[in-house]
Amino acid sequence: MTTLDELRGAVPPQGWLGEAVERVAADPGAIARLFPAAGRRVGREALADVPGWSADEAARVQLLAAVPADRVAGEAGGLYRYGDAAEKRAVLKALPLLPIADEGVPLLLDAIRTNDTRLVAAALGPYARHLDAAAWRQAVLKCVFMGLPLSTVDSLDERADAELATMLNGLVEERRAAGRDMAPDALALLDRLKGL
Repeated sequence: MTTLDELRGAVPPQGWLGEAVERVAADPGAIARLFPAAGRRVGREALADVPGWSADEAARVQLLAAVPADRVAGEAGGLYRYGDAAEKRAVLKALPLLPIADEGVPLLLDAIRTNDTRLVAAALGPYARHLDAAAWRQAVLKCVFMGLPLSTVDSLDERADAELATMLNGLVEERRAAGRDMAPDALALLDRLKGL
């Protein structure tokens, strides 16, 4: 899992970002104005040092990390609710790095209900360990249905169980009956699960 220190190393809290982090620490409500501006201020390029992350995501996580622990879940929820897709994705990716226990689960459930593959993939990162087994299995099936690679699902091998195998098998049969192929990674997972 990516750490806050790795993100700070890739996008140092200097200049605009340093000032923004200080403002949020002093006035958590300021994040509502600063969070959307991160893309324009620090850029949106992919980070070579932190694969799977962009500069604006790293900056947004640093802003959220500056919010006091007793307010961070509420601020994250508001930013997610009113944000665009990039802002929502940043909130989802920030969740495992924030002191919020399972308070972010409603955000994951909302993201999983969308048809935005970027949000579904972000929802199944490390914070997905907070999803109960039934919701997690449904999310894995949604990945298969949407054509998302199962490599995006954090802890897949540890959490996959016989119930998921049954559900995947049903989806395979349904797709075969419709003359459609199943993704190779889903078939490989089903093979691994057959002994359960």
